[in-house]
Amino acid sequence: MPAERWDALLERQASPTPFMRHAYLAALHESGSAVAETGWTPRFVDMQRGGETVGACALYLKHHSYGEYVFDWAWADAYRRHGLAYYPKLLAAVPFTPVPGSRLLAADDAARTALAHGLVQLAKESGVSSLHLLYPDEADRAALAAAGWLMREGVQFHWMQDAADPAPDFDTLLARLQREKRKKIQQERRRVAEADVVFEVHEGAAIDEALWDFFHRCYAQTYAEHHSSPYLTRDFFARMAATMPQHWVMFVATREGRRIAASLVAVDSERGGAWGRYWGALEHVPCLHFEACYYQPLAWCLAHGYQRFEGGAQGEHKMARGLMPVRTHSAHWLAHPRFADAVADFLDQERAGVADYVGELQTRSPFKAGA
Repeated sequence: MPAERWDALLERQASPTPFMRHAYLAALHESGSAVAETGWTPRFVDMQRGGETVGACALYLKHHSYGEYVFDWAWADAYRRHGLAYYPKLLAAVPFTPVPGSRLLAADDAARTALAHGLVQLAKESGVSSLHLLYPDEADRAALAAAGWLMREGVQFHWMQDAADPAPDFDTLLARLQREKRKKIQQERRRVAEADVVFEVHEGAAIDEALWDFFHRCYAQTYAEHHSSPYLTRDFFARMAATMPQHWVMFVATREGRRIAASLVAVDSERGGAWGRYWGALEHVPCLHFEACYYQPLAWCLAHGYQRFEGGAQGEHKMARGLMPVRTHSAHWLAHPRFADAVADFLDQERAGVADYVGELQTRSPFKAGA
């Protein structure tokens, strides 16, 4: 599908993000990051009416569940224990990117409904065990539920600007936190400063090739320390620099003139959204991760008038740093009727557990009463 046609459809959605842009998805494939050899076989859907594209979906045939951040390993294990094959499955998602947003790109509500039903029909014809759609927006969820998909909830932690009383800067935001939370952040930042670490901020096209090289070295080093391999290749970031430079901000930590760490944040200046994505360090400095991945990006968002900063998957520790719990969603269809019933029962129980968990988290808000 031509980039112009895909992106024009994306811009008509309620919750477009840079991660659903044609250039981002193409970079994942062309860089060798999300390809059949790594378990991501593209099966993109182009739904047409009268020769015009009215619906589209980024769909993959998957032979594992890595890089998804909505965990179905227990379901796969149950299939295996009953002598059934869970893989391959079909997955509608942005690889390695747990960011909520529009997934069913549709010209109108009727097209969105048809796309939700059409994906199920495609799954049936493909003979796969199941079909999954991750991190849909509200419009997508309504269409998927109406088409009989099973709905699942999760939790992430996001910072959102107070629309009624916006914080103009990081110090103001800090002042709104409870005393013990504020003191802990101040102590963490002091430890980084006392280690003689300072930060440089590089935006958009100002992130040159040397910076991208350094960032990828840090990114790969952090994966190696966890005895793992990075999902994204150096070529992927080269393609981001070439096709989507305006969507990236890099925070680089230096000590005594040496670059020692970096974090990378995706941004959408038109919609005031920012997403913490990747980080890495070549040297260990206590609390450096918090400074690079939360405090520096939050201060930047406040200084530039951004309204939302999403900290990525999981991480209850983010609450102490001003990011509050937000429910996320996914949708699922399973071909086997008995397994579908079992998963539906499980999701009912899990949903109640998520509601209790979010309620309990909200009683532990890091902000002062009335702040």
